[in-house]
Amino acid sequence: MRVVVLGGTEFIGRRVVERLVGRHDEVVVVHRGRTEPEDLPDCGHLHVDRRDFAEVADRVRGFAPDAVVDSYALTRADADSVLPYLPDVPLVLLSSVDVYRVWELLLADDDTPLPAPVTEDAPLRRGRFPYRGQGTGLDDYDKLDVEPAYLARGGTVLRLGMVYGRHDQQRREEFVLRRVRAGRARIPVGAGDALITRLHVDDVAGAVLAALDRPESARGELFNLGEAVTYPVRGWLRLILDAAGHDAELVRVPDERVPDDLWLTRRLAQHVLVDSGKAGRLLGWRPADPATAVARSVRWHLDHPPADAPADFTADDRALAG
Repeated sequence: MRVVVLGGTEFIGRRVVERLVGRHDEVVVVHRGRTEPEDLPDCGHLHVDRRDFAEVADRVRGFAPDAVVDSYALTRADADSVLPYLPDVPLVLLSSVDVYRVWELLLADDDTPLPAPVTEDAPLRRGRFPYRGQGTGLDDYDKLDVEPAYLARGGTVLRLGMVYGRHDQQRREEFVLRRVRAGRARIPVGAGDALITRLHVDDVAGAVLAALDRPESARGELFNLGEAVTYPVRGWLRLILDAAGHDAELVRVPDERVPDDLWLTRRLAQHVLVDSGKAGRLLGWRPADPATAVARSVRWHLDHPPADAPADFTADDRALAG
């Protein structure tokens, strides 16, 4: 199979490229050229800013791809800049469960009851641009502006839970691992009872391949992707600690004393529990066991620690002292 991957040099897109090349597909990665890891598998590259995609459209069509995977369409402009120039082949778009109403309520600390788990026909956000004004550079981000255009082309939309694993720039486990590296024996946490569906990056890549391999089943469909079993946040912390071989005590403290970087352990207004059974039924996709997946991620991040990890645990000491 010949596949064009838009994005593809960082985290999720990178893992998709690795899996495609690993099974001997021919791949061309279209990206800005700002990040090109030396250990990226051998494949073709086209360097262009997404807004200038028209400049390389002839070369993309000349490659004669059998499919296109878009790993980094964040805004309406991102979709509009590429879709008119893509050949009429199967498309796979990586999206997010942040399109759902439950995510909006979580961000708003609104405990309005909603059915769980979240299926593909669950209510969507009523508001737009969920991260505008937060200083993250995502003011115009909204997957609700991206998905419809891909679906109109018969594309497949994969709505991802909280993705973690090797090369994760957000380092999802770091709030625990920095305490592991410091040898902290007691960690102050809140209730830690929220259910938030996570997903290892290897399972995302596996779902992309499954969608490419079953185009008749995937065409024009939305799929939630998440782990088969979701541990509460406190259980997830314990999985991380166990994988790191660190027997720290998780000490329950009032939410107002929980350190800021452990905010996820506080009592949250909503669970974001995702049902990904449709992907299993139509695509034959099965995620890995969460304990195994977390252990694989933790080992990689322990071997590749950040250079700028905070070493100040004053907030921990103050919380533990009461």
